[in-house]
Amino acid sequence: MSTTQEVKRFIDYPFSDALQRDLAAAGYETPTPIQAQCIPPALEGKDLIGLAQTGTGKTAAFALPIIARLAHQAELGALVLAPTRELVHQIVGMMRALGKSSGLRVASIVGGVKMDLDHAALRSWPNVVVATPGRLIDHLEQKTVSLQEIKILIVDEADRMHDMGFIPQIRRILAHVPAERQTMMFTATMPADAEQIARRHMHSPLRILVGPASAPVERAEQRLFRVQETEKAPLLLDLLAKETGRVLVFLRTKRGVDRLTRRIVGRRHGVARLHGDREQAQRDEAMKGFREGRYRVLIATDIAARGLDIADIEHVINYDFPRAPEDYVHRIGRTARLEASGRATSFVTPADHKYVAALERLLKAKIRLDPAPPGSRASQAAAASAVKQAPGHGRHAAQTPRHGQAARHGSGHERGGPARPGAVHAHAPGAKQAGGHEHAPATREAHPPHAHGPAGTHAAGAPPAEGGRTSRRRRRRGRGRGGSQHVASAAAPAAHPSPPVAPAATRSAPPAPLAAPLRVEHARPEPAATKTGPTVVEWD
Repeated sequence: MSTTQEVKRFIDYPFSDALQRDLAAAGYETPTPIQAQCIPPALEGKDLIGLAQTGTGKTAAFALPIIARLAHQAELGALVLAPTRELVHQIVGMMRALGKSSGLRVASIVGGVKMDLDHAALRSWPNVVVATPGRLIDHLEQKTVSLQEIKILIVDEADRMHDMGFIPQIRRILAHVPAERQTMMFTATMPADAEQIARRHMHSPLRILVGPASAPVERAEQRLFRVQETEKAPLLLDLLAKETGRVLVFLRTKRGVDRLTRRIVGRRHGVARLHGDREQAQRDEAMKGFREGRYRVLIATDIAARGLDIADIEHVINYDFPRAPEDYVHRIGRTARLEASGRATSFVTPADHKYVAALERLLKAKIRLDPAPPGSRASQAAAASAVKQAPGHGRHAAQTPRHGQAARHGSGHERGGPARPGAVHAHAPGAKQAGGHEHAPATREAHPPHAHGPAGTHAAGAPPAEGGRTSRRRRRRGRGRGGSQHVASAAAPAAHPSPPVAPAATRSAPPAPLAAPLRVEHARPEPAATKTGPTVVEWD
């Protein structure tokens, strides 16, 4: 059959009657574009590279030619390499279903299971082996499998192989297969390392491109919501409450999957989780329960972005926005598969804007970010957060000082800062400030007695706090000169300037407690021609 001939139905392919029966039983009638273009050259034994969006039917594009060419053969003739265990199991299931009447024998070799199971599968004389690269390398090193009879080599999801670091293992595997073989590579994107393998190990491959490279599925309705990190969980719960079908939620880390699963389980949603640290039996149970409908929500890492062939996933949610734009394409490709429709929702935090910009460069289009839906718990949380951060609310509001706090907090003296003009730190009982407010008597923890100049600075000759002799001596001297004279406070008129003074000496010892409340009075400076009395310190 010519490679340019168009086939509208599967019954037009030169398949055996047994394969046609299995196709009809599986519901295959019309090939997808990637299948229609890849099956004819694959049946002719040509090398090819198939580039298509995820969810377009690439698995059947290579599975059907393998079944048609290797049916009823005894020796191992085909090797299929896939990046994840889940994709391996999906390929094995499809090949067994479509090759049941053709006598096809398929064995899977994956990590996470006992080697004895692999040995039993290899002893069953399969003619197709589907394996992950790492586990196959283990068997090659132990010489429990031989690839010398391989006629067809398939590398599925080559871009994911590159992302997971499997390119070195693939090169080692290529050294164990015959040079004369048919090689087919299927991928959504073509990394440089995969391109290099194609050039070195493939014979003039046909490059088949279906649709724009690295473009998301057009049938998926896509929405991106602009949210804060704390708003993601409430928004997810709102979306799940409105859904009735299967929902696939993607997170970036395994720990995040476990934490979110615990939170969702408490809301009476049937939830399963899937990531690389789970045992193979647990992963199989999660996948099986999700397919059968026992779990309506599957929370997973990017391990589920490739190879999940579940046709009726209605909604894919990127709880954590993917860092690589290609991962976005693969994630939302889990919905709207095989001509179906679906929805894809992504949460975008301020830290994710750079990844959105990378996706815009890949798609060559501007992406719109919407706020959280009105009335949702996420929008309510955003509104509450905005109110808390607004000026005049909570701890950000300006507080009116209570009576008696203005002088203490306003002057800055107690904090070690400079005193403001007009500030008075200690007063005698009943003494008044410039504003006329009376203050309570100073406590024993009050500042040591000192005088102020016009600007509220310390006056010279302030008595030491711990000494009583100097105070009594000055008191006697003051009485001998005619008693004390009251002075103006720091708000005195500028007509009586105060001479420049030096700061009081700093003492290492703490002030000693006073035996009685202290009253400090200040002397008003007089003109030079007039005799004035000294500062008087009196004890009650």
